[in-house]
Amino acid sequence: MKKIGFLSFGHWSNHPSYQARTAGYTLLQSIDLAVAAEEIGLDGAYFRVHHFAQQLASPFPLLAAIGAKTSKIEIGTGVIDMRYENPLYMLEDASAADLISEGRLQLGISRGSPEQVIDGWSYFGYEPQKDETDADMGRQKALQFLEGLKGEGFAEPNPYPMFPNPPGLLRIEPHSEGLRERIWWGAASNATAVWAAENGMHLQSSTLKYDENGKPFHVQQAEQIRIYKEAWKKAGHQREARVSVSRSIFALMNDQDRYYFGAQGKGSDSFGYIERDKRAVFGKSYAAEPDKLIKELEEDEAIKEADTLLLTIPNTLGVDYNVHILSSILEHIAPALGWR
Repeated sequence: MKKIGFLSFGHWSNHPSYQARTAGYTLLQSIDLAVAAEEIGLDGAYFRVHHFAQQLASPFPLLAAIGAKTSKIEIGTGVIDMRYENPLYMLEDASAADLISEGRLQLGISRGSPEQVIDGWSYFGYEPQKDETDADMGRQKALQFLEGLKGEGFAEPNPYPMFPNPPGLLRIEPHSEGLRERIWWGAASNATAVWAAENGMHLQSSTLKYDENGKPFHVQQAEQIRIYKEAWKKAGHQREARVSVSRSIFALMNDQDRYYFGAQGKGSDSFGYIERDKRAVFGKSYAAEPDKLIKELEEDEAIKEADTLLLTIPNTLGVDYNVHILSSILEHIAPALGWR
């Protein structure tokens, strides 16, 4: 059994073939898609966060709106780039969104990935400390965020406040009890997966990771997940670890599906470089008629290791067509593979 959710990049562009041509429509479309996904029985609605691009960037207003209009579906991110964040302000936003959804927030964070502009976080007012990389800065902010989620007081109260203070040091408000246990880390390497486990975060592994041994993508990702699970066990956490993997999976049910995605099923893993000198392996897309698709997915070792599968969707094709894509997976693929 697996939890199955969608992952949207939230693209928009004034292109004649797009149904998402503006930021406003894309945000409203995202809410409608999450509501529809809950209705068809999907388990999660997740959204990417990218700055300086025509894509979703500010997740908390969107997550709060979805939380207010749904009642069961998990809502989350995959992932928030912590280099851009003020951890204390983020505490307020995340806690508020979680309280609105009554504890359904599954927040994916990371130290960040290649962005649209050079050192984009510097425009937000942040700079690494001396002898610190931007990745170090992102991880330090993540640890500060995790510390704040404990809900412990740390700020000295004003002796002459506008409103009476409770005794002792003050914490960030609002506080959402339990959110600390629903934080995920997007790891591109085995080492950062271990770091996530040691710090009590669930693991998000996407459709790329650093190439650490030249093996096929799904094999390297499965190895990463097993290393993560062992590190979690060694750390002695008293709760269950969760692991999600992302995949582009399209069941070709009609001519429209074949027109959009038929060629993608003929692809394979690819190797390339990100961040100048870091070699990465990129996972292939799956697109085929249901019988063939089931056989291909049975061989994916990483999906077997994960408890949550996030289906990347083409949000620019509109809500109705994306519901068709997701429904096809739920009805024709998931039961045959034991996911449902």
